[in-house]
Amino acid sequence: MKLRTFLLASAAAAALFATGAQAQDASKPIRLIVPYGPGGPVDITARALAEAAKDALGTIVVENKPGAGGNIGADIVAKAAPDGNTIGIAATATHAVNPWLFKRMPYDAAKDFAGITQMVRVPNVLVVNAEMAKKHNIKTLADLIAYARANPGKLNYGSGGNGSAGHLAGEMFKQMAGIFAVHIPYNGGSPAQLALLSGQVDFNIDNLATAAPNIKSGKLLALGVTTAQASPALPGVPPVADTLKGFAIDTWWGLVAPAGTPKAVIDKLNKAFVAALNAPETKTRFGHLLAEPVPTTPEQFDSFMAAERAKYKTLVKASGATVD
Repeated sequence: MKLRTFLLASAAAAALFATGAQAQDASKPIRLIVPYGPGGPVDITARALAEAAKDALGTIVVENKPGAGGNIGADIVAKAAPDGNTIGIAATATHAVNPWLFKRMPYDAAKDFAGITQMVRVPNVLVVNAEMAKKHNIKTLADLIAYARANPGKLNYGSGGNGSAGHLAGEMFKQMAGIFAVHIPYNGGSPAQLALLSGQVDFNIDNLATAAPNIKSGKLLALGVTTAQASPALPGVPPVADTLKGFAIDTWWGLVAPAGTPKAVIDKLNKAFVAALNAPETKTRFGHLLAEPVPTTPEQFDSFMAAERAKYKTLVKASGATVD
């Protein structure tokens, strides 16, 4: 009888332990780690989503942990307890580019994280200096490619630095178009845009939110968006893929938890954040940043990140860019 009682008690304790392992500690706020500084699009959308999901999940505290191209913040998430109380942002740089750009990484982007949901897709846009375009009668992307082929070595393009999204997108464009253009790296996206506006470089591939004001003012001419489909935020501008079949490269970010976080916790977080992403007020707030909400299942986001890593492995290798 005593043995039976002991076994029953042990089974009950094991069941209780298993239940506890599946349960996020609701008494603690959720830490949402943003691996970039405050005030940028990633930070703004993270805070908007945290606000929209608080009724379902309780308090969500957004913490900015910038540095090393996003690696510092991502590493905090990778090494956190897998209990759902610390989650973070996974972005193009931290989970697709940096694994190939940095010789030494503090985390394994493929193994140390569990996807929750993609959050956002932001189109990039290929823009040329409007005066240069007028001088050379460039009105379409096909015109730019034809000019480059007829004038090898005369074109250059700017980016926010070696290995930046603009740099790698430019290399992809050059490869697929079969052209040559000199890459000129700047210390950040803003100096690169100023170089384009002043005519120091001929074209850039920039995110739409940054380029849009100068497109509207007529200082820059948009020749194509880099998403597979046209962007409603830039009507009349075709995808680069209309000219270069299969071209698709954009900026994205989403939510991840540490690897090993129980599926029940991941599913709870996914349900709450997907509902928040689908809320009309979230779409409106993201729309001001020209960012498109992209809710997914955890499995879809994991598969998407794996495909992006494979794509950028090729691009980084072709570019020759390295850090450290």
